[in-house]
Amino acid sequence: MATTPDLNPGTPTPRSGQYEIVGPRGGRTGIERTSTRGNPLPPPLKAGQNYRLVDATKHGKR
Repeated sequence: MATTPDLNPGTPTPRSGQYEIVGPRGGRTGIERTSTRGNPLPPPLKAGQNYRLVDATKHGKR
């Protein structure tokens, strides 16, 4: 499974879903934020932190 690249705060969200805040060296924080496609990612808790997609939204057919 390929890992997703880390995204900087303020970057437009490429896919809707749950994004985990990761530390400057890639360490997991366990804190997740929900963001929808096209909206900017919110500011993290501390400087130097980024976001990583952990659970993309699944859209089912109706």
